[in-house]
Amino acid sequence: MKALTESAVRASFINCSKGEAKRLALPRDLDARPWDDLDFLGWRDPGAPDRSYLVAERDDGLAVGITLRFPARQRGYLHRSMCSLCLTTHPGDGVSLMTARKTGQAGREGNSVGLYMCTDLACSLYVRGIRAPVPGGRLQESLTVEQQTERTRAHLFGFLDKLSG
Repeated sequence: MKALTESAVRASFINCSKGEAKRLALPRDLDARPWDDLDFLGWRDPGAPDRSYLVAERDDGLAVGITLRFPARQRGYLHRSMCSLCLTTHPGDGVSLMTARKTGQAGREGNSVGLYMCTDLACSLYVRGIRAPVPGGRLQESLTVEQQTERTRAHLFGFLDKLSG
């Protein structure tokens, strides 16, 4: 992923108003992010514990940003869930059902789409082995890292496509 500026991130959001995008809390370490190892930029809102944001770069180079919500009440530590993007399992609240409001009229009517995702939105780092989940969190796969990365991107783009349709 190419490095993004604050203005590019704010302009990328498709499922919120321009005013909402202007007010949302951006990560303070945009310059320090490992852009070459990211398939998308994801972060949680420090002021709203049930809100996260995700910005992905499509194949045409266009950045697409979405706002996400997830339930405040999480599962117990003994429960394990798998992320639908990177196929990493986490105990407790490590995976959450993230919902995004659809774009256009459907979104204004309250329609949304959900996907189980790593709550820390570090899927790219888990796939590449840069960040390690708890033991047993990543299954041994016969796919190469590049193939796993492509699968993660395909799952993400499928989710993004559902927001517009």
